Amino acid sequence: MKKYLLSIFTLILPLLTFAKEEKGLDQIIDEKFGDATGWFVDLIFYQIDFGGGIKIFWVLFPLILGALYFTFYFNFINFRGFFTSINIVRGKYDELDHHESMIAAGDSTPGGDNIETIAVENHEGEVSHFQALTAALSATVGLGNIAGVAIAVSIGGAGATFWMIIAGFLGMASKFVECTLGVKYRDIGEDGTVYGGPMYYLTKGLKSKGMGGLGKVLAVLFAIFVIGGSFGGGNMFQVNQAFQLVENITGGDQSFLHGYGWAFGLVMAVLVGIVIIGGIKKIAKVTDKIVPFMVLIYVLASLFVIFAKYDMIGDAFAQIWNGAFSPEGMAGGVVGVLVQGFRRAAFSNEAGIGSASIAHSAVKTKYAASEGMVALLEPFIDTVVVCTMTALVLIITGSLAGTGPSNDAEAILMTSGAFGSVISWFPYVLTVAVVLFAFSSMISWSYYGYQGWSFLFGRTKRAEYTYKVIFCVFVVIGAAASLNSVIGFSDAMVFAMMVPNMIGLVLLAPKVKSELKKYMSVIKTFNAS
Repeated sequence: MKKYLLSIFTLILPLLTFAKEEKGLDQIIDEKFGDATGWFVDLIFYQIDFGGGIKIFWVLFPLILGALYFTFYFNFINFRGFFTSINIVRGKYDELDHHESMIAAGDSTPGGDNIETIAVENHEGEVSHFQALTAALSATVGLGNIAGVAIAVSIGGAGATFWMIIAGFLGMASKFVECTLGVKYRDIGEDGTVYGGPMYYLTKGLKSKGMGGLGKVLAVLFAIFVIGGSFGGGNMFQVNQAFQLVENITGGDQSFLHGYGWAFGLVMAVLVGIVIIGGIKKIAKVTDKIVPFMVLIYVLASLFVIFAKYDMIGDAFAQIWNGAFSPEGMAGGVVGVLVQGFRRAAFSNEAGIGSASIAHSAVKTKYAASEGMVALLEPFIDTVVVCTMTALVLIITGSLAGTGPSNDAEAILMTSGAFGSVISWFPYVLTVAVVLFAFSSMISWSYYGYQGWSFLFGRTKRAEYTYKVIFCVFVVIGAAASLNSVIGFSDAMVFAMMVPNMIGLVLLAPKVKSELKKYMSVIKTFNAS
């Protein structure tokens, strides 16, 4: 396998060098690809003009309306279940999942009628509740928390922060639904490997409702979209933006790294390859260490900046509240949070997209709703906490004055400058954090993409290594090239994942309600004993 990886990289290095020397190969590929795929990107990112300069992407409506529907349908589970979710993560109810011969969460294997019994097969799933949460968080807490927030508040003003918080709370309900379904309809291989996500709950869940044909079509579409999204938004974009920031912090055009994106990409590809070859267990072992560390460092730095300028806190919240209901604030908030969020490195929470349910499906549990409860914490941490911290830093330091950033690279530098105005050395720490954010996002998205790949092409070792080698090659290309159309197309695919997924979530919501009722009754009995 190592020899295979090495030979692939050896073949692509001359191509990358040629691309740099010719200074036009990138652009030629970009233009040709853009001509071929522009219609799809335009369709997904079509904007509805509401007049007054307010244009909103159509894909926001199913996401927002779906999240509102689930919030009411499950009686505000995003608020009622919050403390129960924290107790599950910290292990209070682990005893409920320590089972021997009882039926575990999961559904029948393809072509078989037997219900998955993990305990009987001597398998308990692959990762803990905490590891599943951090694996999913590592894909959502990313560059967008730094860049996307800067773009959101520069477009919509301080009031955009209010809509971030609203989007975060609503997204908790969607995340609960999709991750409960992910566990309920997952497959568990003979070796204990878990296969889960929208591909499985769309096929098996809709088949149980007499809509098997629709389920198959939706599952195949989702699998195609998640593979495309994993190569672009979850890979090439991440490494490309990380390299740009490293290059900027080390001197920009005068940096010793200038023109050596391929070398940066090669190092990242080797590190990513080492982790992803090991599967979800290896990924979880890395993310459950990196993610809490990254979030803690970032939040502590944000708090330091906020309290260093404590006299500005009251004014900042006044700006957020007053600006939230102006047309500019509403447009900027919605566009900034949901569009820049999902489109740019999973800035917000991916609730309704379906990707996180793939990571959560691998959890060790007997009750599907238990992981749905854990998953609802994800949008809270990612959007309500981390994104709000970034917004407050930008508002309090006065960084919103002047022209806003025109792209993500500029937005990261804007956020970096805001921290640097109070903590002079923090931009260097932020650079390291961005690289770690990119790395953790890439390894989690590789898992998402592989699950889609295995659904379409089978679960053989050959299929697995083919996908993982291609993924690593795209890491190198992403760092070296400027393929805007390729990345734009893959971002459109990430958004497109929402369409088949949201149809399935609405149709299967009653199944989730029965799972929730079952689990909450067990918890009630446990608490009473």
